[in-house]
Amino acid sequence: AFNLGPTPAERDDAELDRRIRRRLAGSRNTVFLSLKGGVGKTSTTVGVGLTLASIRSGSVCAIDANPDAGDLIERALGEGAYESERELTITRLVQELGDSDSRVALDGYLHQAGSLRLLAGEQDPDLSDSLRADDYRRVCELISRHYSVTLTDCGTGVTRLAMRGILETADNVVVATGFAVSGAKRARDTLAWLAGHGFGDLARNAIVVIADKDDVSARVDKAAIETTLAGMCRALISVPHDKAVADGDLVSLEALRPETRRAYKELAAAIVDGYL
Repeated sequence: AFNLGPTPAERDDAELDRRIRRRLAGSRNTVFLSLKGGVGKTSTTVGVGLTLASIRSGSVCAIDANPDAGDLIERALGEGAYESERELTITRLVQELGDSDSRVALDGYLHQAGSLRLLAGEQDPDLSDSLRADDYRRVCELISRHYSVTLTDCGTGVTRLAMRGILETADNVVVATGFAVSGAKRARDTLAWLAGHGFGDLARNAIVVIADKDDVSARVDKAAIETTLAGMCRALISVPHDKAVADGDLVSLEALRPETRRAYKELAAAIVDGYL
C-alpha cells in the first residue's frame, strides 16, 4: 500500500505539539482570570495543565490561588482522592516555606494528576483570604525554581489582597468567559481593568477562552460575541460543549471529546507563544 504521509489534520496536530514543546529560558507563569464564576475557568486550567504537562513531559505546576475555597484539586483528582490530603494547601506551604527548599521538599506539598503537579487552595474560610501579595510571590518564586511552567487559577475578585502579587509574576493571562452577552462584557471589563491598573501588556497579550459550557441556545449570536472579543486580545479560543467538563467533576483528557482536547492544545500552544 502507498504511504501518502500524514494527513493535513495530523500535520496540524504535530505543529501544535512542536509549539507546545519549545524550549523556554527560565520559568514562565500564566494567570487564569474571570470576573464571574461558573464559566469554565478552573476546568480550563486543569485541561490545559494536563495538556502542557503531557506534551512537555512534566515540569508544569498549577496553583489554586482562589481565596473562596477553589476546587482546582477536585477537578484534577476527583473529590475522593483529595479528601485524604486536605491539609496540603498553599497556606501550609506559606507557613512552612524555606527559601532554600529543594524540589523534593516542595513536592511534599503538591498533588499529582498524570504529569501535572498541583498546589491546593485553602479551604478554611478563616484562612482563605489571608494570602498576601508577598506570600504569593514567595510561593511562585519557589515553584518557578523547579518548574518551567506555572499556571495560576485565581478567584473572581481582581481587587483581592494577593491579586497584585499574582499579576506582577504573570507572563501572560487567560481570561475565561462564556457565550453570553454579559460574559463578553465581563471579559471586556477584565481586560479594561488590567489596562487601567498598570497591566497594559498583560491586557494586550491576553488570551480569551470562551467555554460553551451549557450548550447555549440558538438565540445567542456566537459569531458576534467571538468577533467582539477577538479584537480585544492576542488570541481567542473557543472550547466546545463537553459533558465530561460540564458536570463539574474530574477533568480527564481521556474522557474528553477530540474537539475539546484539540481546543486545549490550541490554548496551550497560544500560551507558549506568549512566553517567547
